[in-house]
Amino acid sequence: MWNFEFANPNLLYLLAVLPVMVIIYIFRQHRQDPDLQVSSLSSFEGTNTPVRLILRHALFGCKLIGTGLLIVALARPQSVDSWSETTSEGIDISLCMDISGSMRAMDFEPNRLEAAKDVASEFINGRPEDRFAIVAFSGESFTVCPLTSDRTVAVNQLNDLKFGMIEDGTAIGMGLATSVNRLKNSEAVSKVVILLTDGVNNRGTIGPKTAADIAVEYGIRVYTIGVGTQGMAPIQQQTPFGTRTVQMPVEIDEAVLQDIAQKTGGQYFRATDRQKLSMIYEEIDQLEKTILDTQDYSSREEEYFPFLLAGLLLILMDVILAQTVLKTLP
Repeated sequence: MWNFEFANPNLLYLLAVLPVMVIIYIFRQHRQDPDLQVSSLSSFEGTNTPVRLILRHALFGCKLIGTGLLIVALARPQSVDSWSETTSEGIDISLCMDISGSMRAMDFEPNRLEAAKDVASEFINGRPEDRFAIVAFSGESFTVCPLTSDRTVAVNQLNDLKFGMIEDGTAIGMGLATSVNRLKNSEAVSKVVILLTDGVNNRGTIGPKTAADIAVEYGIRVYTIGVGTQGMAPIQQQTPFGTRTVQMPVEIDEAVLQDIAQKTGGQYFRATDRQKLSMIYEEIDQLEKTILDTQDYSSREEEYFPFLLAGLLLILMDVILAQTVLKTLP
């Protein structure tokens, strides 16, 4: 961006002398011009103002403008060309999503899984500098989307998650281990797993605590989110008589989730409704800020010379004309 600055801006206050010069000049002209009383101006009609009298005022104009230009030159005007360079160090994040049958519970609108997908999509779209991987788990785990900087791909893959994609159950340890595997070779400044579940680990060959130890080994921070209201939650079940809504107990192994978060340097959150879940993702967004390094540069060039030259020429013109052509003017 190009702009204009003065190295000595306080000297611009000297421009206040210009109106003083104008007032003094007008006052002197008034005193020098004699008053002549005549009964009629008809005898002066058709006469022209002498050119030399006009030049007398032009002479003062040269002096006035020249003085102003010299003051501006003394203030040292400078052109400033400034710009900035911004580099970013993004964060690699794996979203580890529980898609077990209990995520059908309707204590979140329309159910836990759909609410979790919507909030996670907003989180992804709000972090353009970061890369995302999507991992899903129920009775086992699998990678839905490998690490990518394409947010559209990540969101589309996330939205494609549905119940019944794999065998039912809750393999929290397997889900975390798969997420760690997605991030272990990353060279990002920060590596994060956001693990969301509504149950207790009951499947898989790798336990949650073992998976947490692996995450620590690779320097991966894990934020855990327990999803579900307090007490009982409504869920639809298929019966021989059709679909019916029943109440099921909310069982979240908060102790394990807290242990995972504490061990890896993350935090545990409990989401009892969709609004709380959104607030949790917002808090994680604030905790995991992308590092931006901005360097500002500027170059300055002195621009006083044209003002100095023009001012000196006008002052010189005033002196030369006053001592030659206009010397005989009163």
